Amino acid sequence: MLKQMSRRSTVKHSRRIAPSTAGLARRDFLKYTALACGAVALPAFIPTSALGRDGATPPSTQLKDHPFFPFCIDWHDSKKRGYVEQAVMLKELGYEGVGHIFLDGVAERIKSLDDAGLQLYQITMNVDVAPGKTPYEARFKDVLALVKGRHVQFDLLLNGMPPSDVSVDPHAVEILREMSDLAKDSGAQLLLYPHQSSWVERIEDAVRVANKVNRPNVGVMFNLCHWLRVDKQRDYKPLLVQAMPRLWAISICGADELDPAPGWAHYIQPLDKGSFNVGLLLKTLKDLGWKGPIGLQCYGIGGDAREHLARSMAAWGKLSENLKS
Repeated sequence: MLKQMSRRSTVKHSRRIAPSTAGLARRDFLKYTALACGAVALPAFIPTSALGRDGATPPSTQLKDHPFFPFCIDWHDSKKRGYVEQAVMLKELGYEGVGHIFLDGVAERIKSLDDAGLQLYQITMNVDVAPGKTPYEARFKDVLALVKGRHVQFDLLLNGMPPSDVSVDPHAVEILREMSDLAKDSGAQLLLYPHQSSWVERIEDAVRVANKVNRPNVGVMFNLCHWLRVDKQRDYKPLLVQAMPRLWAISICGADELDPAPGWAHYIQPLDKGSFNVGLLLKTLKDLGWKGPIGLQCYGIGGDAREHLARSMAAWGKLSENLKS
């Protein structure tokens, strides 16, 4: 899926917009930090629009435990919207930000979001764990500089070796610790993203490797569509319990319970479709005490992105009740 797409973005960018000076004050970041299982700190995610010019949080702002944002909205939008058009659309529909795919166009994306008062939550990128290969793009350092202080999560697609091959662990841990060191000063997190046919294909793989890396800025992400495709059983609770200390984001979408056919037509749908009980998944996360950003997977959904994003937001209004006490 994502790892098979071109690294070159094809969206058309609109004129440059001056970025906001908003940032997250260190005292506020520490104040709203939650601890998972008494060990790993989970930073709060605060939309840039909620921050004052000096980075302080206005008293009237209510911090959200589960910011909701879509990703993969570029690829199949029949309207071929550029970043500025996307930001305006997302603001109008009630989304709090967006996820960005790959390292192209990050500066333009940030400017469009700042102008709309939205947040960049995640950036997806490829990492090659095959011996002798360049593991990641050199411009990763430049992108880290662009997102410094924004608490962006980098979703890492770890490719290049057979799925779940534990013999690769030592080399991959070395790569990820190097990336962890580079990301430290930016305040960014690195999330191991389970993806069908990647080396890290299962949430169990992500947890195993992240624990071996053992860095405070390296965690994991649970992706509903890939779990449905890869895992033959449907009992996700033990996996979520195992992942909890480093589970810093999830992705959801409308999906059917089972689909033996290849492709993603039944495992990635708007949030108001599909037989899988997304509400129960969210309730399970609430019961586990999980808090974090929730991405809406939109890969492969065709037509006008505004139409399916509006439907998913309407469905989210009901599903999000499962996260409330």
